[in-house]
Amino acid sequence: MSDVEDPIEAVEAEVEVEVEEEEEFVAVGGATEVKLFGKWSFDDIEIRDISLVDYIAVKGDHATYLPHTAGRYQKKRFRKASCPIVERLACCLMRKGPNSGKKLMAVRIVQHTLEIIHLLTDQNPVQVVVDAIINSGPREDSTRVGGAGVVRRQAVDMSPFRRVNYALYLLATGAREASFRNLKTMAECLAEELVNAARGSSNSYAIKKKDEIERVSKSNR
Repeated sequence: MSDVEDPIEAVEAEVEVEVEEEEEFVAVGGATEVKLFGKWSFDDIEIRDISLVDYIAVKGDHATYLPHTAGRYQKKRFRKASCPIVERLACCLMRKGPNSGKKLMAVRIVQHTLEIIHLLTDQNPVQVVVDAIINSGPREDSTRVGGAGVVRRQAVDMSPFRRVNYALYLLATGAREASFRNLKTMAECLAEELVNAARGSSNSYAIKKKDEIERVSKSNR
């Protein structure tokens, strides 16, 4: 009887070893590259402005499959700097009453926008978004100084964090205004705004506003 059981135990042991090897293989094969919407790679993204590297979250831990991490980024100051930059763009689209809170709609708009950008430029659309944000953030602004009726404007440098925040606001606002009472969809308007901003074109609402802010602050130095 023992002669019969030994070969069976040997076969079972071999099967267990094969299963373990397969599991190891699956684990190695499963560690694939993270791509946004399963299409757009984060590996070759380049942030060309060294001052904004810490505030545009696109690499390493910030690479995500979807711009919807459900993180608690408002609980602490500066924490939103670690929010993936494409997700921050999606959040900026949830503006004006009827759209507030509709994040799935915003994510869908961003997905369509990236597809359109790829068709227009034949580049990685995430790189175009990063370039648009770098080009759209004002580097100088003016603040109100003085009190008791004597108020004047004083030019001040803008921090890199605020540059990114302001750029996202301007890009989203420009796309929203372009799509209002227009046959163009929000995704088409946002794609056009991002492509123009990435090129530094004055057709972009964000670039025009940035130039205006910098011009006013220059006169107040």
